[in-house]
Amino acid sequence: MTKFTEVKASTYDEMSREAAKIIFDDLKAKKDTVLGLATGSTPEGMYDALSTMINEADLDLSEVTTFNLDEYVGLDEDNDQSYHYFMDKNLFSKIDVPKENIHILNGVADNIEKEVKEYEALIDEKGIDIQVLGIGRNGHIAFNEPGTSFDSLTHRVQLTDETIEDNARFFEKKEDVPTEALSMGLATIMKAKKIILLISGANKQEARDLFVSGEVSEDVPVSILHNHPNVILLTDSEARGE
Repeated sequence: MTKFTEVKASTYDEMSREAAKIIFDDLKAKKDTVLGLATGSTPEGMYDALSTMINEADLDLSEVTTFNLDEYVGLDEDNDQSYHYFMDKNLFSKIDVPKENIHILNGVADNIEKEVKEYEALIDEKGIDIQVLGIGRNGHIAFNEPGTSFDSLTHRVQLTDETIEDNARFFEKKEDVPTEALSMGLATIMKAKKIILLISGANKQEARDLFVSGEVSEDVPVSILHNHPNVILLTDSEARGE
């Protein structure tokens, strides 16, 4: 079992800067770094800090490749609730990663089965150096809900009522939230060489406690990370209940 490293920040902004610094240092050290990226409110501050660091250093990103964790089924990239849109707004519009090096699952693909298989194959071909993760209140990572097999690869997911409820705040009404998504699987995530897990806010304290407890179970998807050799957990004081 890994002895994960926990970086304890006081505030959300401090946590975001610490996470951005880890990624920035890796980008400086390895020009062709492959990043695995997450969406949601937690990494927004990290993306903001990271884009500032990159631009201030005038870092060359021409050889950088990115893969996103997930995307809703049924939302095209122009939909302002799609993860394509989120990533462009929060990161890609601010930095110069070549468009052809940016990979995000296509939620409106004609053949979903083909889409997820090809995405997995591309990850196997490129490898992921650093994977960024957030966490759901029930311990889910990406859209891998409790009960997802630890052997799962990139796949189509039925979203739970709890996740739909959590994501409803981003939509006009709950009925607008997609009920399905495409997501990297847990085994896919574990292929990354290094994993950064961000946990912020009092509403994620229970999720942090679930992870830190060390119990490994498919009922708690994030617990698979205890089987990974290189995990950095970044938390703010609220997530630690301090």
